[in-house]
Amino acid sequence: MSAYFAGLSKALKAADIFRPCLVLDRDRLDANIALVRKKLAPRLAVRLVDKSLPCLPLLSHIASALGANRFMTFHPPITQAVLDAFPEADLLYGKPMPVGAARATLTRGGAGWARVCWLIDTAERLAEYGALAAELRTELRVAFEVDVGLHRGGFANPDEIAALSIPRGLHCEGIMAYEAHAPEIPGLFGGAAKALKQASAKAAQFVPALDPDQRRILNIGGSKTALLHGAGVANEVSIGSAFVLPSDFDTPGLDGFQPAAFIATPILKAVDPVLPGPAAVSRTLQALGLFPRRGCYLYGGKWMADPVFPEGMKPNGLIGFSSNQQFMGLPADAAVKPGDYAFLRPTQSEAVLQHFGSIAVFSGGRVLEFWPALPMG
Repeated sequence: MSAYFAGLSKALKAADIFRPCLVLDRDRLDANIALVRKKLAPRLAVRLVDKSLPCLPLLSHIASALGANRFMTFHPPITQAVLDAFPEADLLYGKPMPVGAARATLTRGGAGWARVCWLIDTAERLAEYGALAAELRTELRVAFEVDVGLHRGGFANPDEIAALSIPRGLHCEGIMAYEAHAPEIPGLFGGAAKALKQASAKAAQFVPALDPDQRRILNIGGSKTALLHGAGVANEVSIGSAFVLPSDFDTPGLDGFQPAAFIATPILKAVDPVLPGPAAVSRTLQALGLFPRRGCYLYGGKWMADPVFPEGMKPNGLIGFSSNQQFMGLPADAAVKPGDYAFLRPTQSEAVLQHFGSIAVFSGGRVLEFWPALPMG
């Protein structure tokens, strides 16, 4: 582990990067892409999740490697950027958008929105989108969000969809079934395998409620579960974070994947820390193991990330967090000095990859280029 981060540190210094940045290990990324290709069931297509990979060169790199042209999208400014960058792409919203947001977006005049499929979770929202299509004198593609056990919303019963009257101007493309709950089900209640099987079976119940020409999108899964699906009704799975493996995605469904994204930041100060107030208080807390005898201050901080190097580095609640100079406790024998780099592993990729504006792409021991992240919008 230390040799790996020593190599990253050397590359950052050679590239004159002496500020907090997001480093993407392209070699590890490519290995993760290869694992997706190897483990994905043959009949399933991949829909790339743009919120988890919010960088057009990153999306392009993965899409090219997999021959993918389907994207799951979540935020209109990002949607427009993906539409512009991928003229042949098909986009599916991964959450239902307020009809006002859809109206504002469609009247703004951006190109490519005929390639977007909007998500419908209730009969009321279906009626709202039907009224919007009539108001704008256009046709809108829609898919139904179905509840296969997550209980976050959507249609829970196939009869609810069968009973719907789809307004003129709307065309149903299929369903989206998300089963993010499955890996979290404890063994006492059957575990992940049983929950996944139940979710897949539940999704299959919705298909007969659709006409044959309404089944183009039969979407299921997310990064934690997509590669666990085999024979079933779905014809595509959604994958995003798995390609860079933030720590929240350390699950059995992604065995063999490697973390490919890290926050790197210079160490500003290496200190023998003392709390404000009488020094005896600090010594007592150190003797009790409640306050470290060695520590450092980072350039920046308070990120959604876990410290991974120097080994044993961790925040301390007595000093707390800072987005300016984050204090980190260290083992008493830690040999760090100002100018060294600290590394943290993001807990998630969405938002974190956008935090630094651009991404330093590391491969073959060097920082080769910078990929601009998409703005938050």
